[in-house]
Amino acid sequence: MKTRSLFISLLSFALILSTFSISLGQSTKPFVYGDLLPDAPELAPRGEFSVGVRTLDFINENQLDILNYGKGGDSLYNRPLKVEIWYPAETIAAATELISYDEVMGQNGSPTRPIIPFTFLGRATRNANPLDGGYSYPLVIVSHGYTGSRYLMTYLTENLASKGYVVVAIDHTEATFRDAAGFQSTLLNRSLDDLFVLNEIAKLSQDDSSFLNGLVDADNTALIGYSMGGYGAVNVAGGGYSPQAAQLFGGMTGGSNALLKRTIGNPEFEASIDPRIKVIVAFAPWGMQRGVWNAEGLAGIKIPSLFIAGSKDDISGYEDGTKAIYEGAINSDRYLLTFIDARHNVAPNPAPKESLNPDLNIDEYLRYADSVWDSRRMNNINQHFVTAFLGKYLKGDDSYQKYLDVNADPEAKEWPGFKPRTTIGLEMEHQDANN
Repeated sequence: MKTRSLFISLLSFALILSTFSISLGQSTKPFVYGDLLPDAPELAPRGEFSVGVRTLDFINENQLDILNYGKGGDSLYNRPLKVEIWYPAETIAAATELISYDEVMGQNGSPTRPIIPFTFLGRATRNANPLDGGYSYPLVIVSHGYTGSRYLMTYLTENLASKGYVVVAIDHTEATFRDAAGFQSTLLNRSLDDLFVLNEIAKLSQDDSSFLNGLVDADNTALIGYSMGGYGAVNVAGGGYSPQAAQLFGGMTGGSNALLKRTIGNPEFEASIDPRIKVIVAFAPWGMQRGVWNAEGLAGIKIPSLFIAGSKDDISGYEDGTKAIYEGAINSDRYLLTFIDARHNVAPNPAPKESLNPDLNIDEYLRYADSVWDSRRMNNINQHFVTAFLGKYLKGDDSYQKYLDVNADPEAKEWPGFKPRTTIGLEMEHQDANN
């Protein structure tokens, strides 16, 4: 009995000591989205730069008000777009670099999924001074899914900014958690929003009064999109919508022919293909299963492309979805990274702790999580391969090529940059452009 009492006393003392240590700040750092797991691949860590972050508001004037089309009112409106910008900043002490982001769960207008605010941590400093190194950094535009927000992929946006990119993530109006509205708006506006934001950032890069003046090189741009963001990215890259898709969605939008302007062969669409956009990264792009593209449309993609998907994607499809887009983009130097047995959520941050509440609709958890893969591991893998892809094709650094050519040596047991026995469940394919 005395031995048992002594053991309990020692255990209690250990717990008290542990609590005291935590109170003195000796606990480990909090795990922030994008931090490394022990099996993270080589290019997943953050880069050399401190990261600043700012929020800007844009207005795209005189846009078609597709949600009210044909209802007797003005068919045009001024479309607001809020963006979050991460950028290389002056050196900041690590202790001050934690930031709290304001986000919500739920979906606007849904009685079973009411809007619930929450916060989560990142590693950036609000309104930090941009790094004045006399160098302009490539631009990366990030487009979320339906529904989503500009904060959906902070593990990646912060990571890329720390590696020498200016990263601009869009809140697509009428498609966020806070303001979700009719799907027609997303179908029409996704690629238009991307191009508008590119033009606005390009203007600010030449504006002496903007913190972006001289900091960002908009002539050297990547577009990263997830789900409906991928749908827009494929279109912006030259993948014109099929005429059949435009007719289908024209009926959905009250008879409007608005999408015809983004279809194969349309002179306005062809003129909109922007040479400043050098590459795309499309996570689980939506639309192929619905006939959005045909062979002619996909052949219009002529810039390097990285596609990332789960083999069991039940939203965008895999064999007849993302993989079909990859195979059809015959004029693109392209890659396909597949998470075997993952479903659609290959791109977002991990599920917030608030979504674990059993009283909430399970969709709050499933909006982020995958039933097979650890989201934190997928995040690390995405950081690795997006770093390699942009390093190679946007920055022109050939040293990154080895991380993309994972199947170059048929005798190799491991992929370059991966720790032993950590590529299980991954597949990577590569096809050169036909011309």
